[in-house]
Amino acid sequence: MSARYAFLGPEGTFAHAAARQLLAGRPAELVPQASVTRAIDAIHDGTVDAAVVPLENSVEGGVPATLDALAGEQPLVILAESYLAVVFDLLARPGRTLAELAAAAGLATVATHPHAEAQVRRYLLATLPDARVELVGSTAAAARAVADGQYDAAVAPAAAAEQYRLASLAHDIADHDGAVTRFVLLGRPQPPPPPTGNDRTSLVSYLRTDHAGALLQLLTEFAIRGINLTRIESRPTKGRLGQYCFSIDCEGHLADARVADALAALHRVCSAVRYLGSYPRADGRQAPVVDGCTDPDFADAADWLARIRQAGTA
Repeated sequence: MSARYAFLGPEGTFAHAAARQLLAGRPAELVPQASVTRAIDAIHDGTVDAAVVPLENSVEGGVPATLDALAGEQPLVILAESYLAVVFDLLARPGRTLAELAAAAGLATVATHPHAEAQVRRYLLATLPDARVELVGSTAAAARAVADGQYDAAVAPAAAAEQYRLASLAHDIADHDGAVTRFVLLGRPQPPPPPTGNDRTSLVSYLRTDHAGALLQLLTEFAIRGINLTRIESRPTKGRLGQYCFSIDCEGHLADARVADALAALHRVCSAVRYLGSYPRADGRQAPVVDGCTDPDFADAADWLARIRQAGTA
């Protein structure tokens, strides 16, 4: 029986492409969901086994719905990651033209997802300055709505044009070239896969008290163990104003002594630490481990301490 995987749908989204990439070669039933939140909720309520959702974008940064679900809802872990180049087209029903939309002044409507709108904002202002932008749940949902006659145009991937029989009025309209979105496969808590030597570990840490140097204390636990952070960003804890947690990605695997030691240290100094998984890294090779921070270095130090405790001398 195939496992069921939710994704931000409908078919034709970047999440759909990422899901097919991440799940290639394994039996899988893909289940589209109307939003990132619904895709994640489908794991919690048992509708699906896992979900593919966006975590961060090279232009817009972190995806709040994903970060907040990982930080504050029922525990989930990241099982795998994938990077997908993001290229947007301006789509419309066959027969429509860009000049026609521009001439429609304030009557023209362009639908897209909020993250997509942020990445094509300058293009739309320059090309369709009077068009009304409508924000919807996904880029493919925008394309489908255009096909249904709800909107005049959509900002969506080229695949959505084929999926919903639309015409591309303009290709690759993003304001910044080379945009990439990182997607993750989320599942229920489970032991991490074995380390590959090119891994990433994700976590969320909550500071025990808000005081001068609190963030520095947190960062120092990684620095003194030679662990490189690949992402860190703050998110409100949904409590009082000014109270934040930190969403962190670092190089290495929970099985690595330096990473395990850093997480144990954070557990001592933070009010809470939520482990979000260790998994193969998809965006390149991790840096070499610095001297004094390898697994043999940690093992040798532990043996040295054991000898002192037993005999009073090393």
